[in-house]
Amino acid sequence: MTGTKIDGKIIAQTVKDRVKKSTDELKKDGINPCLATVLVGNNAASATYVKNKHKACDEVGIITKDHKLEENTTQQQLNSIIDELNQNSSVHGILVQLPLPQHLNEFETTSRISPLKDVDGLTPHNAGLLAMKKAVLVACTPSGVMEMFDYHNIELEGKNIVLINRSNLVGKPLYHLLLEKNATVITCHSRTKDIEKFCQEADIIITAVGDRTKFILTPEMIKEESIVIDVAISRFENKLVGDCDYERIIEKASFATPVPGGVGPMTVAMLLKNTITAASLGTQIGRQ
Repeated sequence: MTGTKIDGKIIAQTVKDRVKKSTDELKKDGINPCLATVLVGNNAASATYVKNKHKACDEVGIITKDHKLEENTTQQQLNSIIDELNQNSSVHGILVQLPLPQHLNEFETTSRISPLKDVDGLTPHNAGLLAMKKAVLVACTPSGVMEMFDYHNIELEGKNIVLINRSNLVGKPLYHLLLEKNATVITCHSRTKDIEKFCQEADIIITAVGDRTKFILTPEMIKEESIVIDVAISRFENKLVGDCDYERIIEKASFATPVPGGVGPMTVAMLLKNTITAASLGTQIGRQ
């Protein structure tokens, strides 16, 4: 029996509709939600991602400020731009597109963003709040995955979940979000022995490796009626792929996400939601 497709495009649109409504309400109060993006260098993929984020903002009425910096931008110059955006009251969200050129320090850069404008949820402050179950601004991809579970009324409490990723952007935030839902979470990574055994015992598998030459999640690695969330996206044999072959996985899983069209649209939608949340936070603080 074929499982249910988790369509990220449809779910993302429901998020966008809510964001549009919230944007309109804020504008009635004289607040124009604004997202500032910072792109350093000439990475074509990063430029495309930023362009798509601007387009999505335009669809829901969020203003954007685009900052394109040269490849040889120094850390001091980048810090200065972030400081200016932190102090600009008309800017509610700040997004520095990753990855940065190798000579720039990612931790120093993300740490410099005001936690109140940290729409990527990557500052130590917001990451710490997430671990304490107090986060308001959460990394976009993990929160997008949780939105998918909510949309399909997938119960997480008591479920055995295998998470194949330990990055600050995906794996670590997702670990805490899943724990909040009382799931039992096992984090696997490049040094994990016998990943297949863990996967075969999992109720839910969330995979985000992003390199088909190193890892592929096959139907033989999952149990019947399990749920597979494929966060990965990369180019392999001239096409965009995730960590698994959706057409084969969906024949065995109860739910699965395609690539593209799965988690990807959710990441952008949750960025919009975080921007509105940040605009609301700024308004509340301003009234105190």
